[in-house]
Amino acid sequence: MTDECFGHPRLAAIYDPLAPDRGDLDPYVRLAVEFGASRVLDIGCGTGVFALLLAERGVEVIGIDPARASIDVARAKPGADRVHWICGDATALPPLRVDLVTMTANVAQAISDPWMWRRTLRTAFESLRPGGYLVFESRDPAKRAWDEWNRESSYKVTDIPGVGRVESWVQLVEVSLPLVAFRWSYVFAADGQVLTSESTLRFRERSEIETDLAEQGFVVDDIRDALDRPGKEFVFLARRP
Repeated sequence: MTDECFGHPRLAAIYDPLAPDRGDLDPYVRLAVEFGASRVLDIGCGTGVFALLLAERGVEVIGIDPARASIDVARAKPGADRVHWICGDATALPPLRVDLVTMTANVAQAISDPWMWRRTLRTAFESLRPGGYLVFESRDPAKRAWDEWNRESSYKVTDIPGVGRVESWVQLVEVSLPLVAFRWSYVFAADGQVLTSESTLRFRERSEIETDLAEQGFVVDDIRDALDRPGKEFVFLARRP
C-alpha cells in the first residue's frame, strides 16, 4: 500500500513545498558524477526531484514509484519529458541495463516487507550492468530517530501558493522494532480539511543489510556517513561484480 502523503492527490501536490530543502540529494548527484553514470534507475522516485536533477545534467533516468499521485506531480514538472516514468514497484520494471540504481531518502526503509525488500534488491541487481552500483541510505536503529517524531518537534505552518496555509506535524504511533509506525497530520486552512498519512519504516541493522546485499550477489564497496544526518545514517555503495 502507498502512504497517503504520496498517494493522495492533495497531499502529493504539497509534498515538495512542505520540504523544499532537498540538500540530502546533493551527495547522490555527486555519486552519479563520480561513477560516470549515464543511465540511472531511481526506485521510489516520488515527485521526481532527484530524477529531474539528473536529467538536467543529461543523464538518462528511469523513475519508478507505486504512488500514482506522486508520478502525476512528477510528470507535470518542467523537463519531465526527459525522464521515463513508471507507476509501480520494482517488480513492474522491464529488463534494463543501467549504471546506477538509487533509493534516496526513506525509500529503502519504507520497503518494510521482507519479501518485497529481497525482490527489490534482486531487481536492482538484475537492472545493473556489471560494475554498476546500487546506492541507498538507511537510519542506524541505535540512534533512535523516532524519539524526535512528535508534534512539539515537528509542528509547522507553511504558506503554499495556490493552496494557502497548511499546518503539519508528525506523531509516533508504535515502536515494535524493527518496525516503527508514525502518522503525519495536515490541516488545510482554506477549507478546514484534515488529512492524515500513516507510515511504517523498517530499521535494519547494518549487518543485516550487508547480509541481504550479499545474498543477492552484491559486493559492498563502502558504507559512508550521511552528510545530512552525520552519525545517524548509513549510505551503502553496493556493486554488481
